[in-house]
Amino acid sequence: MNLEDRLIALETKITAQEDLLDVLNQTVYKQHKKIDELENLCITLTRRLADTQYNDGSGALLANEKPPHY
Repeated sequence: MNLEDRLIALETKITAQEDLLDVLNQTVYKQHKKIDELENLCITLTRRLADTQYNDGSGALLANEKPPHY
């Protein structure tokens, strides 16, 4: 294999690695974006759950209250 063939082979490998790196960067970016969305959803759901457990902000847990027919 002469020098020109070796350079072409190296350039081909480098180009393939650059393409792979771009794909991986895009994947990491999308995953990071999705993780942020899921974290925000968890926060929202946690707040919503906390709001449904308390009665009128009085601090009394609805789960501990007796039903009205008692």
